[in-house]
Amino acid sequence: MAADDEGRTEQPSEYKLEKARKEGRVAKSQEISGALVLLLCVVTIIFLSKWFFNEIVTIFKFYFTQCSTYDVKNPTFLPAFFNVFIKCVLPVGLISAVSAVMANIVQTRGFIFSLKPIEPKFSKIVPKIGEYLKKTIFSMKGLFNVAKSFLKVGIIIFVAYLYIKKDLFVLIDIIDNGDVAGALGQVARMAAQILITVAVLFLILSIPDYFVQRHDFMEEMKMTKQEVKEEYKEMEGDPEVKSKLQQMQRQLLSQNIRKAVSESDVVIANPTHFAVALKFDQTVANSPMVNAKGEDENALTIRRIAEQNSVPVVENRPLARELYTNLEVGDIIPEEYFKILATIYAHLDKYKNYK
Repeated sequence: MAADDEGRTEQPSEYKLEKARKEGRVAKSQEISGALVLLLCVVTIIFLSKWFFNEIVTIFKFYFTQCSTYDVKNPTFLPAFFNVFIKCVLPVGLISAVSAVMANIVQTRGFIFSLKPIEPKFSKIVPKIGEYLKKTIFSMKGLFNVAKSFLKVGIIIFVAYLYIKKDLFVLIDIIDNGDVAGALGQVARMAAQILITVAVLFLILSIPDYFVQRHDFMEEMKMTKQEVKEEYKEMEGDPEVKSKLQQMQRQLLSQNIRKAVSESDVVIANPTHFAVALKFDQTVANSPMVNAKGEDENALTIRRIAEQNSVPVVENRPLARELYTNLEVGDIIPEEYFKILATIYAHLDKYKNYK
């Protein structure tokens, strides 16, 4: 069923995609992995074919020469077999593992480690045959996979037909001449050509399959409007609760600012953007301290409270910005500001005497 039919009309959020990624659910095509593994393994086998052939010939010679002279239970027989077997299988196995990991890393844009996909789900113990058939056959995705399988089989048959038709008479001539080794070599060359061509075609066809899989994944990840709201609440909190908390914080801040500003000596302001209230208490420190500070709306509030409580407001743009940026409430004014603050406090003394 399409996402729109289920009410999932909203694009998936980054949060949902990241959550799915941590669970091992990402957009990827198994066709790319399979085609890359096939191609690199075939190339490895062709590159090492001469070495493989020599190893196999060597082990056959060993068994045929030893079987008539030694006991079958000879302890060297089994280790000799496993020695050749591991040497022949290990390179191909390593290449296949590395290529599979590389294909997945490229598709998922990084390494993902998650045990979620292999966790046992007891709900799946009872087979749901009807649901399985609906998903795998009687759906657009199922029909696409079936068509893809038929196309792959058709590619293999067609490529094999072309190469066999091209080299069939050459192979017959070699067999007629009684050259068994030449015939085996010709068959090996034909098989290698077929496998290389098929692997390359599979890799080319896997590219559009990746985009189809990505489209299906994004459709599956789509969200309903209610899910978007629930996710927003989960990430940011309930908007109503958040609004009430902000209102309470503003009221508390306003009360604290009113008390702090009313007890201050002076407010240094950058007319509308910054305001810093200073208080000089010799029992605490030998320098003024920041009693309150604010930006934009809070700066205007500080100025209004200062005017209501007859606290002088001195406009000094650079000083207000410097104090607001570099100091926090409760910080003592450093020495670098002493000279200009001494001038300001000197004027304040005249102002107080005048008042």
